[in-house]
Amino acid sequence: MLRQDQIALVIDSQKETFFNQESGFTRDALNDIPVANSFATIITGIRRCGKSTLLLQLLRRDYQDALHLNFDDIRLAGFDMKDFARLHQEIERRSLKVLFFNEIQIVVGWEKYINQLLREGYKVFITGSNASMLSVELGTHLTGRHLSMELFPFSYSEFIRFKKIVNGEEAVMNYLKTGGIPEYIKTGIPAVLNTLVDDVLMRDIAVRHAVRDVTTLRQLTAFLITNIGNLLSASKLVGMFDIKSPATFLEYFSYLKDAYLLDFIPLFSHSLKVQARNPKKVYVMDMGLYTENSISTSDNLGRRLENLVFLHLRRRYKHIFYYKERGECDFITMEKNTVKQAIQVCLTITDENFGREYNGLLEAMQSLGIKDGYIVTLNQRDTYEENGMKVTMLPIFDFIV
Repeated sequence: MLRQDQIALVIDSQKETFFNQESGFTRDALNDIPVANSFATIITGIRRCGKSTLLLQLLRRDYQDALHLNFDDIRLAGFDMKDFARLHQEIERRSLKVLFFNEIQIVVGWEKYINQLLREGYKVFITGSNASMLSVELGTHLTGRHLSMELFPFSYSEFIRFKKIVNGEEAVMNYLKTGGIPEYIKTGIPAVLNTLVDDVLMRDIAVRHAVRDVTTLRQLTAFLITNIGNLLSASKLVGMFDIKSPATFLEYFSYLKDAYLLDFIPLFSHSLKVQARNPKKVYVMDMGLYTENSISTSDNLGRRLENLVFLHLRRRYKHIFYYKERGECDFITMEKNTVKQAIQVCLTITDENFGREYNGLLEAMQSLGIKDGYIVTLNQRDTYEENGMKVTMLPIFDFIV
């Protein structure tokens, strides 16, 4: 339990730090933040992707005064439900109606307090580094009373604007290595990303989910990051890292996904059972994380290119699949139960691989009723038309810009 003067001291200290920092590079997401009366706005994303900076940009643009409190502060260790009453007294004393809370999900029962604030007419903005807060914690107390969005590291378009470089193959190669974590782009210091991974594994996974064997968690994470673009099955991994149960692997996968460190896409099927029993493809949520944490001795440029296309699609679609029947197609996207796109990714199209890549894409398009498909390459262009369908081959720097 904390005293009110302790809470006030933290608010004042954080205010000086938060409000005196530079607004930084204006994110594309600033214009997409959902705001409505009687709704809490919740922004989730991996640590250090710029959530706090985005809130600062929003505040300086739209709100003259607000209270900001980051619960991921050692001085707030032990903050619990009883302390919300003291926090509320402090908010009322300051006569503030706009509230910005960062990592509030650390406090058990936080959603009950947010619900109270909404009933009392406060405008509430929340950021967090775990996607599960959108489903698990809000399932009962904030159902229908929250608007959510995800913030990702710098997109390729943001990256080239920030770096003031020309769109093209060289810029793509640079982004493939650097990724989009703002602090890493600015400094180029590998420790930034290594520390980020450690923070995610410890704070967002080990502590939150009571994972005791952190060493195994680290080993599995490095293995998954190294295997981007590959098919993985929990049942076939049994025995690795001394993990003896597929259920344990699936739990770790869900933790890594919720923390925005990795993502897993299923086989396209209208049956959830078919999706569940087939292997999933794994992708890392930032290319810099691959650069600094992969244990591969190869540059894996083709897989990295595929991962980059995935990141571009993930910003636009929540439902992404791979297709596999006689042939294979890397990505199928869906929106509101409607198939939208079929995309094949290949570093370089040659005489040897053209038939496999083209026919796999065409099969997916025919099966799913898609008229336009894409083959994304490093630097090649072409167009093919067949049986009323059109396949466009284009460089990745045109596809993701």
